[in-house]
Amino acid sequence: MIRRGLSARRSSAMLLTALAAILMVALSACAELPTSSSPQALGTVQRDVGAADVPTPTPGKEPDLMVRDFLKASSEPGGRHSAARKFLTPTAAKNWDDTTSTSIIDKIDVFFDSRSADEATLLISAAKVGRLDDSGSFRAEEGTLETRVSMVRVDGEWRIDRLPDGVIIDRSQFLNSYHQVQLYFLNPAGTMVVTDPRWLTVRVEELAAQLISMLIDGPNQLLEESVATRFGPNVHLRSTLTKLDGRDSNVGVGIGGVKMDFQGIGGLGPRERQQFAAQVVWTLSSAGVAGPYEILADGAPLDPAHADGYTTADVAAFDPSGTAADVGLHAVVGGALVVMTDSGPVPVPGPLGSAKGLIDASLARDGRHVAAVQRANAPATGVELVVGQYGAATDVAAAGPWMTEPTWGPDGSTWVAVGGDSVQRISEGENGEPAVEQVDIADVTKIGGDITALRLSQDGVRAALIVDGRVFVAYVTPRDNGGYALTSPSAIGSSLSGDAVSLDWGGSEEIGVVRSTPEAPPVIMSFDGFSMHAMSSRNLAPPLTMIQMTPDDVYVVDSRGVMRRARSAGEEAQYWREVPGLMGDDRLPVVPG
Repeated sequence: MIRRGLSARRSSAMLLTALAAILMVALSACAELPTSSSPQALGTVQRDVGAADVPTPTPGKEPDLMVRDFLKASSEPGGRHSAARKFLTPTAAKNWDDTTSTSIIDKIDVFFDSRSADEATLLISAAKVGRLDDSGSFRAEEGTLETRVSMVRVDGEWRIDRLPDGVIIDRSQFLNSYHQVQLYFLNPAGTMVVTDPRWLTVRVEELAAQLISMLIDGPNQLLEESVATRFGPNVHLRSTLTKLDGRDSNVGVGIGGVKMDFQGIGGLGPRERQQFAAQVVWTLSSAGVAGPYEILADGAPLDPAHADGYTTADVAAFDPSGTAADVGLHAVVGGALVVMTDSGPVPVPGPLGSAKGLIDASLARDGRHVAAVQRANAPATGVELVVGQYGAATDVAAAGPWMTEPTWGPDGSTWVAVGGDSVQRISEGENGEPAVEQVDIADVTKIGGDITALRLSQDGVRAALIVDGRVFVAYVTPRDNGGYALTSPSAIGSSLSGDAVSLDWGGSEEIGVVRSTPEAPPVIMSFDGFSMHAMSSRNLAPPLTMIQMTPDDVYVVDSRGVMRRARSAGEEAQYWREVPGLMGDDRLPVVPG
């Protein structure tokens, strides 16, 4: 069986605890698998100070400026944050516990609470960005962090003598010292990889070993019940990693590939071995560790067909972004479902193409099925969800006062929020008719407010929601009884001011959002909430009411109709272009997902 998560965290024998000189190289993590790329310097293990621009105590500096430099120095973790400890008195440096927490903050202010000739108390106030756990997983946080530090003069110079335990890091300094890597696990069906981002620091020659160690340790605690892994509890490395020719120095640096030998996987079948290889190759390649990747099981090739090593092409089938069919842009126009052609909108075959009351619609990722929300014949009912094969008759699957736009899971199920306080999952029953089940949303209900948008990621493991105007990401968690739950919702994009009206996934890692505030541009956020950037809005006419994303394009609905722009083009020269045939009222874009 595929093992879902790890109930306990295991320390890998490959975890290195003492590293010397540092080589830091900027990493650009991506969801594509490059055939080759330059390795990057990352990892979780301790490193020495020296590579980054880390401040040291400056003689004669004022207390508030000294505190700011202390926060900058805290981004350097080497030697138990030895760079930051230089700003402390000897007693404080001995007693400060830097292991309790790591908080990332922004927009820092430092104020004097009190000051005398030789003593001072200062208040640090900053916007919370998030928290980093021991595994390097980031979790977004909202609100303001406030804490106080006390300072005294030591030999005439200001030093911190009382401070809270834990590390506080300015966001900009954090990005100078930490970089993001992606671990890859599996969706519950084992058909595609699922990203598990970590923020780490390590020197380049130890990167490959560290990534394998972290795969062995398993997914982060919030994700572990929603994914699967072929790294079972008895999987370990039999020896250190080497290049393909047996050299054990600079493994993963430059050419030469990576050779690794595992124990504990001898019982895996052919399909399971391919899944195991996918986790390894996706993880190493996305971090810039170039292949080929020779994987052994107890000294023998994991798969004789890949005795010379795996390449990225060998596991490309596990790419979640490759699951959507190229069915072209569709739309709801005048209450009917149409497909956009060079000559304009053309009604799709079947009843949806001749309908008059469609409100929303969504295509399955295979392009062969469709779900739509339509006005019910009985006014008291409100709306209905209908599902069926593309171009064929549909069945009524659910009803309610109102519904969100339907969204599709990779298993062909349809999900929809009904009336703001219920989420239903619709699949094909034994008799071919829709089978409806209630999704457990107890964790989401605790937030308070109506669910006004719901979209599943391409891998089906995460759900993006708008609840009371705020954006959340929850985990799609299978239950032992065959049901599903949306668990551990995290608020992201706290700066959006609670006015989000529509969202969509751009792949499995980014979320696009539009808001009701007239001057607010569309934004693209990472699903963990760490990064966010505004898209151009220079020729959009608010209000914006909808966003849809494909691998190539972003569509938004403004006051004039449907507008489009390419995702890959440069921001400076970007103008939104109208979609011919979709300008005017009552026109909505429809894409797979």
